Amino acid sequence: PLTFTGTPSELQKLFLDKRFTDFLPVILPTEELVNEMLKGTSHRPDEVLGKMNPGSEAGEAWTYTVKDAAINAVMAGAKPEYFPVILAIGSTGMTAVNVSDNGFMAGAVINGNIRDEIGLNYEIGAVGPYAHANTTIGRAWHLLSINGGNCGKVGTTYMGTVGNPTNLIGVIIAENERDSPYPPLSVRRGFKPGENVVTLFIGWGILSAKNWRANVWGPNMNYPQIIKDIYNTQDSMFGTFVVLSPPVANFVKDAGFDTIEK
Repeated sequence: PLTFTGTPSELQKLFLDKRFTDFLPVILPTEELVNEMLKGTSHRPDEVLGKMNPGSEAGEAWTYTVKDAAINAVMAGAKPEYFPVILAIGSTGMTAVNVSDNGFMAGAVINGNIRDEIGLNYEIGAVGPYAHANTTIGRAWHLLSINGGNCGKVGTTYMGTVGNPTNLIGVIIAENERDSPYPPLSVRRGFKPGENVVTLFIGWGILSAKNWRANVWGPNMNYPQIIKDIYNTQDSMFGTFVVLSPPVANFVKDAGFDTIEK
């Protein structure tokens, strides 16, 4: 049904029992809050936003609307000003959680002026859960995958032998365009500086260079070689996505790699 009635605690239990959530408490999507979220876009609530499938033959693809996305954005605790980013992600039909027996993770790189407009974090704690925008955008993507895309049902549309807790909020990266020695990812993809762009990716998981066997820890780090060695050990199916802090990116540039192509 379109509506449920009950006390807040009864509704939280209902959402758990019905598997509408990621098993964490949610903001209950009241009509008032959903309408407030919809103010973050000019798209009609009944407009079809996308179609999603958990992968292979695991389950049928579900179609979802802008309003469906708003409901899940409210549940995730997002603000209306984050909604354009959530819509951009949802419009691609890419899931935040995969059906595979491998614990895949998904992520997004966000470029453009919207990073500062909505308070995305790209400094200390970047790529972590320590900013409201980063965390709730990633969680909204996960909840939309569950409720809009038939994903994440353990034993049917989710078969991860060893799961991945990163699925909960994904990896939401707002690029630090100001301090990077290289052009932003979006510009390298052909977009204009300042243009709001979301780039999605999927992979096996996350490796830290510090703890990787290719690394030789010492006072003079050869960061370009470490990156090469890590890359050369990875499965060719997905390649490697490298995330560098500004100081390390500048070390790489000063070592002679003054362009991304190099």
